[in-house]
Amino acid sequence: MGTIDPPAVPLCAAIAAEIRAVRMMMEAIADILVADSTLVAARLVELQALDLAIQQADESADLLERLAAGVEAGEAVRQVRLAAVQTRLMAAVVPAGNQHAA
Repeated sequence: MGTIDPPAVPLCAAIAAEIRAVRMMMEAIADILVADSTLVAARLVELQALDLAIQQADESADLLERLAAGVEAGEAVRQVRLAAVQTRLMAAVVPAGNQHAA
């Protein structure tokens, strides 16, 4: 794969900023929800899912920023800290049957 299309660089950075804005909104909602101990006790699984969504948003924004900075796609994906997300994204970078190239 080649380098990122130059006009896409600022677009990747802008999308990363949008994702971070969504993450901030989700964090604000989570802060309100976790302040209610009854709700936390009743909806712990759902709150954990919200936390995972926040982490995925953060990782996605970080990945887009790395790509915009010129980091090679495979290396950018290898830096993703959530293993399940990294695995799914690596499948998009490395053709099926060629996983050893990652």
